Amino acid sequence: MDLESLNAEHVEAVFERHGAHSVTLTDGGNQPVLEPAPGETPLWGNTRMTGLFATDAKLDALADDLLATFDLRQLPAHRIETLDDRDWQREWLKDAGPMRFGRRLWICPGDSEAPDNAVAVRLDPGLAFGTGTHPTTAMCLEWLDGLSLDGKTMLDYGCGSGVLAIAALRLGCRRAVAMDIDPQAVTATIANARRNGCGGRLEVLQDERSIRGCFDVLAANILAGPLVALAESLTTRLSSGGEIALSGILSGQVNKIQAAYGRWIAFDPPRYWSQGDQTWALLSGRRRDS
Repeated sequence: MDLESLNAEHVEAVFERHGAHSVTLTDGGNQPVLEPAPGETPLWGNTRMTGLFATDAKLDALADDLLATFDLRQLPAHRIETLDDRDWQREWLKDAGPMRFGRRLWICPGDSEAPDNAVAVRLDPGLAFGTGTHPTTAMCLEWLDGLSLDGKTMLDYGCGSGVLAIAALRLGCRRAVAMDIDPQAVTATIANARRNGCGGRLEVLQDERSIRGCFDVLAANILAGPLVALAESLTTRLSSGGEIALSGILSGQVNKIQAAYGRWIAFDPPRYWSQGDQTWALLSGRRRDS
């Protein structure tokens, strides 16, 4: 749908009201906005909006809502297409190549190949989060690559695809535990562990109450709210002097996380990664002596 005079943000709200799985805004008039003024929303004079809906979505109701909301007699130029059913969670694997994190570590989606002598993790995320492409995961992978992991134990809390736990094992950890409450994450982690030949050294759990013992290394790439709530629980699972990385944090949430963990963790300076209009942070440090 091309939106020459309608408010694109209001149209987006209507799309979402009718169950759009995603909404994409693109330039419909070949007039790119290269340098918007300060505080200006960088939309085009002629904006094209694409909504992705389920096959049983009531598009007639969507059309009626648009007409009524904007007091229109007819809709702007638009078209409806039916997409072939595909395994969309794995579509990205077709064109994804190996990705390097730090000095040694490479994540290899699908059948892609890493350079010789690289530490490679072969990955299919399935339906779980964690491909290495998001800044929060990328910073955790770079952090792991910079540690000395030989013979150590590792806990990956909120493991998603298992990429962090498996990377730690490939980088030298002797044993790892991966925990996620999402059953799809558990399934993906088990499959990826087998794919990388380390299933025998990785314990995969779906309940944090099943985690036993303390660990030399702990990574939790979740969200700021749960990280604050879990501060004492996570730090008590870390050995004295053990290394910890907390991710899934926006730059504006750093102080809150540091305050929650400061009693137990001596933090290094935060690491930052900007993507679009978001700046993500990773907080790493060591468990203080008990």
